[in-house]
Amino acid sequence: MRTLVAGELSLEPQTAAHAEEMFAVLSDPAIYAFENAPPRSIDWLRERFARLESRQSADGREQWLNWVIRTPAAELAGYVQATVRADGSAAIAYELASRHWGRGLAKQAAQAMIRELAEHYGVRALFAVAKRDNSRSLRLLQRLGFTLAAPELHEDRRIEPGEVLMCCDLGSREGEAR
Repeated sequence: MRTLVAGELSLEPQTAAHAEEMFAVLSDPAIYAFENAPPRSIDWLRERFARLESRQSADGREQWLNWVIRTPAAELAGYVQATVRADGSAAIAYELASRHWGRGLAKQAAQAMIRELAEHYGVRALFAVAKRDNSRSLRLLQRLGFTLAAPELHEDRRIEPGEVLMCCDLGSREGEAR
């Protein structure tokens, strides 16, 4: 993994050293209107980040790519992440502290990650899961070129009630994420 540039943002490969700063970001209660729960503690988050530094699942079949988003003021705003599968698909996710919402930072960061996934990891299809009521996240995914996934694509993904599966075929958007 390498550091990515997204306009004035930098996306740094996430490490255990980011845990304390990210704990503050992920403790923002506004995030959890649609997400599960904040991290239990800085130590818990540090251990999780340390496990993710392997950059792959225990069975070696998936690559886990996690970047923290650093603003021009050198503060962390959130993260973008991708789980890359051998079939050329990736599940993506993102999370930003609410003070950074509405400024285009998530779109910039996600576009940089998508470019990296396509150019350096051979990803051709993207998936994302969002809560049906999370209009902000759904709008972002649509701006990134995602559409509702066909029902048959739900079979190998765990989609809970109240969630939607979105997909994006990078092969049909040649150059668009650039």
